[in-house]
Amino acid sequence: MSKTIGRLKSLKKTVEKVNHSSKLSTNIPAGMAVASPPLGPMLGQRGINIAAFCKDFNERTKDMKEGIPLPCRVGVKADRSYELVIHSPPTTYFVKQAAGIMKGVMNPGREIGGKITLKHVYEIAKIKIQDPPNALLTLEQMCAMVIAAARTCGVEVVRELDPEEYAQFLEERKAIIEEQRRELQEKREAKMMRTG
Repeated sequence: MSKTIGRLKSLKKTVEKVNHSSKLSTNIPAGMAVASPPLGPMLGQRGINIAAFCKDFNERTKDMKEGIPLPCRVGVKADRSYELVIHSPPTTYFVKQAAGIMKGVMNPGREIGGKITLKHVYEIAKIKIQDPPNALLTLEQMCAMVIAAARTCGVEVVRELDPEEYAQFLEERKAIIEEQRRELQEKREAKMMRTG
């Protein structure tokens, strides 16, 4: 009996420790990683040196435009070192940039916030297919995903786009956005009056 226990103890020592910590998936603005919340606490919980991580991330993204949201996957190793994988910006970011809008619509499917062409869809798909999660997708599947992301933002995909008409569309859209902002502000004030 004592021999078996001795063998089990020696086996325990030889078996590697299994890492049960989950990978951290988050969006971090390019060149703007700081130790303050929400990033600092997420890294601290996993035992990562926050200052070294922020310095490393900002160094890797120094060539990008500051503030672009970058999806990151951080894997923590047993010795508290980390493996950082930075993907290209989200599809919705590219769609909104191509459409020339800052935010998506409040009611997707019922209103149109912007328009992009099929060429925009193709170019975005070529960029996004280089990300590791999309490696097994075909370009056609990636284009379908970009079109779906455009729909969720309220961006219409068209074959051709006239610049003058689109500029006029965006001007009309600004008035609609201002009206929606005013309605939201009135709702907030009414809610504050009820709770106060």
